[in-house]
Amino acid sequence: MVPYRVSDSVRSPSRRLRLGRVVPDSAEFSNPGCRSFFRQVQTTSLSLSSMAIDKLLKDDATEEKGERARMASFVGAMAIADLVKTTLGPKGMDKILQSTGRGHSVTVTNDGATILKSLHIDNPAAKVLVGILTVVVTVDGTDISKVQDDEVGDGTTSVVVLAGELLREAEKLVAAKIHPMTIISGYRMAAECARNALLQKVMDNKEDSEVQVRLDEDCNDYFEFQILSQDKEHFAKLAVDAVMRLKGSTNLESIQIIKKPGGSLKDSFLDEGFILDKKIGIGQPKRIEDAKILVANTAMDTDKVKIYGARVRVDSMSRVAQIEGAEKEKMREKVQKIIGHGINCFVNRQLIYNFPEELFADAGVLAIEHADFDGIERLALVTGGEIASTFDNPESVKLGHCKLIEEIMIGEDKLIHFSGVEMGQACTIVLRGASFHVLDEAERSLHDALCVLSQTVIDSRVLLGGGWPEMVMAKDVDELARRTPGKKSHAIDAFSRALISIPTTIADNAGLDSAELIAKLRAEHHKEGSHAGIDVISGSVGDMSELGISEAFKVKQAVLLSATEAAEMILRVDEIITCAPRKREDRM
Repeated sequence: MVPYRVSDSVRSPSRRLRLGRVVPDSAEFSNPGCRSFFRQVQTTSLSLSSMAIDKLLKDDATEEKGERARMASFVGAMAIADLVKTTLGPKGMDKILQSTGRGHSVTVTNDGATILKSLHIDNPAAKVLVGILTVVVTVDGTDISKVQDDEVGDGTTSVVVLAGELLREAEKLVAAKIHPMTIISGYRMAAECARNALLQKVMDNKEDSEVQVRLDEDCNDYFEFQILSQDKEHFAKLAVDAVMRLKGSTNLESIQIIKKPGGSLKDSFLDEGFILDKKIGIGQPKRIEDAKILVANTAMDTDKVKIYGARVRVDSMSRVAQIEGAEKEKMREKVQKIIGHGINCFVNRQLIYNFPEELFADAGVLAIEHADFDGIERLALVTGGEIASTFDNPESVKLGHCKLIEEIMIGEDKLIHFSGVEMGQACTIVLRGASFHVLDEAERSLHDALCVLSQTVIDSRVLLGGGWPEMVMAKDVDELARRTPGKKSHAIDAFSRALISIPTTIADNAGLDSAELIAKLRAEHHKEGSHAGIDVISGSVGDMSELGISEAFKVKQAVLLSATEAAEMILRVDEIITCAPRKREDRM
């Protein structure tokens, strides 16, 4: 490029800048003032661009880019995985969770979903992991471990551990200068290969005669090392009977679980129908046949003037009596409208004061007050009614029906029992136990078992357990890595190592020598048709088929796909921007 002449530079420097003419670093200027001018222009433009970047975010906002952002994501996700890793497997350890709220309530559990829901997490990548990992099929805007728990009921801890191991392996590959997109591509190939390996080995029980027996066996295996292990046969029968009543439905709303302290866990029972944890009021009928039930959410206190700061001034006590009389008359009209629906049972979400309760008793109507919202929603569902809040049009209100309402005793408590409800598959499992901590953990175990069983009734495919699926998948993924050229093979090989971390963790948590057991398992799985897995009772490699240890295919598939998606999402992160906190306005 020809150097500019001195006359051009001096005569019209601003015009040259407007035209956008380039001045190379090597340009020679005969005028030293011209050289100084262009150095100042270059310095000014650089400082302006850096100021623009700095001022893009507010003062208190923070930004992490590149390697720092990626490392922060990896560290947060791996910390969550390490936290719940010790709870994995039949001999996983428990965690004590103490709340910071009033009363400092304590929860003792080894349920991965409960632990993750109780955590207050600051790291954004860890929040993503907890989110992915707890509904798998319906992820619409919900956190992801919550998805796993809500959809298939089990496998939450496995998802978190597998996702954490995938990110641990990815961290090593990134350090070896392999691009994250190459790792993601390899992980996708490996996940598809692993899923195909499971599909080839899956066992299907389609015969109805086999389903009941198979569910009993699966449930026994599930409860083997839960808090319910002492009475696993009893609870397996309760869970299977409850699920078989659903007749193929997965709507667990029709199965109610009530916890009543006292007695032992073996005193728990399954009752056909619906039990409401309320007492029947004084002077009301204790037994009603062919009940017509109105479920409502309405105010049944005397209609006071509900305007904050309002006052009613009167000049005599007779005026006060007139106001009270008007209130009573208004309530009487409302009660008459409710009775006019032709009902003999009224269940209300809110309180029912003495005067309306007396009117209901005089009319021979059973009035139940202050039923919790979950209770009235489930009651409306199982009796075929709808929750009403206005009573001017009786023809638009849908009543519930049942054959018999009566008061029963469980331990020292009185409850109301609805039998012969319209939804025939409705039932109630009453849990008994020494304390609320025991009952809470028993409820969590039973809920997970009900979820898995209901899914297994629909999708009857099962796999052997004890780490057998992970070894089958790892073997096929290893072979894929050997056949794949390029850097993707490193990512596929890393996926295989992450899969083996599941049986490794199961062995470690049982106090076994994981290195030796995994080596034996790997050797066994190179034999054709091997059913080898980890037998934590004997502390050795055992035949899972002979031991009858199995798990639902849907759970294992959900674990594999969810963990891969979670790891992929976090691997894509290259920048973390933390917004500035909202400042309180000074109103003084």
